Amino acid sequence: MGTDAEIGALLRGARCAKRLTQAQVGAACGYSASAVSRIENGKLRVDYTTLMQLAAFLRIAPEQLRGSARPDTANIATVAVGCRPNEEDAVRRRNLLTGAAAIGMTAAVGTTAASAAPAGGDPAAPLEDYLFRLPAAAPVPLARLVQETASARADFRAARYTALGRGLPSLLAAASATWEASTGHEREKASVVLARSYVLAAELALKQHSDAAWAAADRALTAARASGHPVPVGEASRVLAITMRRSGNCPSAVRLLTREAADLDGGQEQTGAVRTTLMLTAAYSAATGGDRTTALHLLDAAEEETARREATPSGLFTVDATRTQVDVYRIGVLNALGTPDEGVSVARRINIDSMPTPERRARAWTDTARMWHALRDGRQTFAALRHVEQEAPQEVRRPALRVLTADLLYAPARVPGVREFATRTGAIST
Repeated sequence: MGTDAEIGALLRGARCAKRLTQAQVGAACGYSASAVSRIENGKLRVDYTTLMQLAAFLRIAPEQLRGSARPDTANIATVAVGCRPNEEDAVRRRNLLTGAAAIGMTAAVGTTAASAAPAGGDPAAPLEDYLFRLPAAAPVPLARLVQETASARADFRAARYTALGRGLPSLLAAASATWEASTGHEREKASVVLARSYVLAAELALKQHSDAAWAAADRALTAARASGHPVPVGEASRVLAITMRRSGNCPSAVRLLTREAADLDGGQEQTGAVRTTLMLTAAYSAATGGDRTTALHLLDAAEEETARREATPSGLFTVDATRTQVDVYRIGVLNALGTPDEGVSVARRINIDSMPTPERRARAWTDTARMWHALRDGRQTFAALRHVEQEAPQEVRRPALRVLTADLLYAPARVPGVREFATRTGAIST
């Protein structure tokens, strides 16, 4: 199979067999109904990553699409090797990564960042538009900049992604201008704030599966290294490694994370907490790559480190290093390894309500929902999804959660209330 028409026919047949509309497939995969129609008619060619996403949603074996895409272009050499998108996608990512050294650049644009994100749209959309054309901004006092960054962090931790997306371009512009105007010790402090602002941008982009994550994570690490402080370096390394894993290059992500973790002092409160989160992310990355031994070893090491520290808030920017967080990652690792049954006992001992933020509680319920879904327990899956919605309504509208909801809706065993939930959360169109 190789022609666009043949690919489209296969996608259309799988969609019809599942009784899905083109709008439903598009909503789950980030396309309009008309775009799905053009794909099915062989008039629109999508990149390899998108094709695999469509295949996964429609339960088409990748082998059936072998030879149908063109994953034959240059890799993204600056951050990863092994990812093989099509030429247009590769060029787009290279353009996003170009100019990472110019972290202080600002350029005037005619509209404000606050008006950039349409209501109900992709919260990360302003980042795509403004990352290399930030609004014009003047330097601000460092104390004010720290306060504004803390406010943006609060939006992320409360899963207020639309508000975060609207405010980030202006924050990044102000942080860049302040960094550029600073010298000496003040520039070092400004570098920390700039790095953490870009960490937030990368986190938001990752939530929405946006390519802006590449540039934001790369800039975060550049600014963090300029600061010389290990905590922002670790936080930035973590989000960059996640972008690498998302590209399909799990081994490089694991190497980056374990190397950075080894450089941190596990005996200090903050650096020890960062070290733990790096090991947790490395464990999940290894599991995604099918390396069970490494994944479980890293999980156990992270658990040992949390046991040695007192259960106090770590002050990390987006993720806290606690025993409960380790258990949540263990569920995710076991899901990724294809052994979700091993996570049931872990899920039953977790007190998700004890987790400190809505975003982390919603993420814990998401991993629990994926576990029950893999075990074909629709009722438990739906119960977990309802918890996600209760904790963070914007979290349940993420692309990955919409796919999970749509799959639950069209599963053989019907679960009362799923259709209304799917409509309410945008998994299907009305």
